[in-house]
Amino acid sequence: MKLPPPDSVLGKLMATLPQTGKVDWIGLRPKRDVPMAQVDEVVAETGAGLVGDRYVGGSGKRGVTLIQAEHLPVIAALSGHPSVEPATLRRNLVVSGIPLVALKGRRFRVGEVVLEGTDACDPCSRMEAALGPGGFNAMRGHGGLCARILKGGTIRRGDAVVALDLTDTHA
Repeated sequence: MKLPPPDSVLGKLMATLPQTGKVDWIGLRPKRDVPMAQVDEVVAETGAGLVGDRYVGGSGKRGVTLIQAEHLPVIAALSGHPSVEPATLRRNLVVSGIPLVALKGRRFRVGEVVLEGTDACDPCSRMEAALGPGGFNAMRGHGGLCARILKGGTIRRGDAVVALDLTDTHA
């Protein structure tokens, strides 16, 4: 995603992200078609992914998937459920307190790890089976964010999620 010039009105608005988020939940997909494994911490490998996740070493653009905690009740309501568990949605990190959509195309820190938001994390056909008829559509626009790992380290439940200054290219 190409960001607008930093001195434009839109560029200034997009650069203003004073909120700090928090990691609420961490999950790994050890193999295809098996339930997510909830963990309290995970090692993120630069350019590769999360150790223990089936996608480690795969697409660097999708090294980590994140979903907005505030969207879980929305997805539940739109799919006709009283609530939805994070593992059902098959994202690695559930994050609260910071708008993930604002992190697309920019760098951010999760604990000691530096990520770069690459793309929206669109739902897959598995959501229809997981959430029932209409589950795929319930997640559209609420699927979260894919990110590449620029600087590895350990991510822990409770870690802060902080947008980095748009001019910071050394993070």
